Amino acid sequence: MLLLASASPRRRELLRNAGIEFEVLSVPVDETPLPGERAEALARRLAQAKARAAYAATQSDPHFANQNLLVLGADTVVTVDGHVLGKPADEEDAARMLRLLSGKTHQVITGIALEGARGPLVDSVTTEVTFSPITEAEVRAYIATGEPMDKAGAYAIQGIASRWTVEINGCYFNVVGLPVSLVWRLTAGNSQ
Repeated sequence: MLLLASASPRRRELLRNAGIEFEVLSVPVDETPLPGERAEALARRLAQAKARAAYAATQSDPHFANQNLLVLGADTVVTVDGHVLGKPADEEDAARMLRLLSGKTHQVITGIALEGARGPLVDSVTTEVTFSPITEAEVRAYIATGEPMDKAGAYAIQGIASRWTVEINGCYFNVVGLPVSLVWRLTAGNSQ
């Protein structure tokens, strides 16, 4: 059984759309970056922390007894010009992030971790995204929609922010929040 250790509705939708069966068990973890931690290391560490926390929670839950569990943790971060961007803390933080991304190429990194009887497996995917310039009025109007508030880098590529997306180099689904093809390869190899 695949257990998704994430509250993200986008990750649930991506897995459902790919025909991957799963249940959800999200356990909160501290997502504070460590001093000097690079974006890829942060994404991988948080993905693994989420998978481990959910796996640990299953050990005392009778619902999961006698099941061959594979817990999937994921975390997405955005990096631009040396800045690591997670989810915005508030509207001003979202505005700051959008200004940093305006007219630039940035990287979206999703860490993936699997936890189960066979031990941990951690990987990540990086996608480059280029935005056109975003005016201050567009930044404010976008924030007013509420869309950027729970997303790494303060945008949803599948939503309103698609209007500023000039180019994508890599996995589109990674930018939405989960590199589905990598998840499929890793889970198929771990379910044997």
